[in-house]
Amino acid sequence: MGAHRRPRQRAKGGSRARTAATITLAGAATATGLGGGTGHADPQPTAAQVRAKVDKLYQEAEVATEKYNGAKEKADAAEQRLEDLRDEAARKEDRLNSAREALGSVAAAQYRSGGLDPALQLALSADPDRYLDGAAFAERAGSRQQATVGRVRKELRDIEQLRGAARVEAASLKSRRAELKRHRETVTGKLEAARRLLSRLTAEERADVGDRASRSAPGTRAGLSPSSQAPNSRAAAAVAAVAYAYQKLGSPYVWGATGPNAFDCSGLTQAAYRAAGVSLPRTTYAQIDAGRRVPRSELLPGDLVFFYSGISHVGIYVGKGQMIHAPNPSAPVRVAPVDEMPFAGATRVV
Repeated sequence: MGAHRRPRQRAKGGSRARTAATITLAGAATATGLGGGTGHADPQPTAAQVRAKVDKLYQEAEVATEKYNGAKEKADAAEQRLEDLRDEAARKEDRLNSAREALGSVAAAQYRSGGLDPALQLALSADPDRYLDGAAFAERAGSRQQATVGRVRKELRDIEQLRGAARVEAASLKSRRAELKRHRETVTGKLEAARRLLSRLTAEERADVGDRASRSAPGTRAGLSPSSQAPNSRAAAAVAAVAYAYQKLGSPYVWGATGPNAFDCSGLTQAAYRAAGVSLPRTTYAQIDAGRRVPRSELLPGDLVFFYSGISHVGIYVGKGQMIHAPNPSAPVRVAPVDEMPFAGATRVV
């Protein structure tokens, strides 16, 4: 009987195992069915979600671009200062070498003369009066020699100071270049992420990313001529800057570019006023302080209009609530409404 019971027990245990396995599989199947695809990849974002994300990436890239522009401006200035220090040191080294040559000639002459005691030279002289005249000249020459020695010492001190300043400037330049690299990597990373997102869209949807603001802008170049929009009291420079911006409609956006054929946002405004004979700083956050702040209700053509809380975007106002700006890599320089982005302030340059 024991032999018969054992097979039944094994069968019973096998049944429990099979039942447990069945329950486990059923549970897994149920979980998979109820989970709504939790084991699968996330659903593809809608075109609207992609556009929103791309816009955010472009805005973040523009923040990084302005930081890059500021770092580049400082790096360029440091490089110029370093070059000036090296040039000045080279000039002083030339003067030092000339002074050393003069001292060498004097020393050689003294060596050849044997350095006789002046009293003995007077005693041996066939013409004492002439010797005394010569002695007076030698004394004056000695004074000039001392002055030359003093200049040599000063040049040596100055050169050492210049070399020290150049070492400090070289270290600053190295730091600026490292900063440039960081900002460049941030910009390119953001733009590459935007490019990958845009590749998910159809050609029509991608075009819509660049065209949305253009479609919402009622003005055209003919309808917003700078001469008709600028009152007589406006400075000629503002009119010239607006005219330049109109000439650049359709130019591509390239981050870090200041023209003449491509621009980023602050590069366009800087180039427009440069063409009008006015120098603007390179970055948005410096340009906003380059003139007198004006309220939005008092905007005139030529005013610079700024956007976002970090002052990361700028355009040039052309009248009727419109501006010309370089938006982002998805769209060229164009006319757009000022209310297209969060308004942060405006500055009247002239």
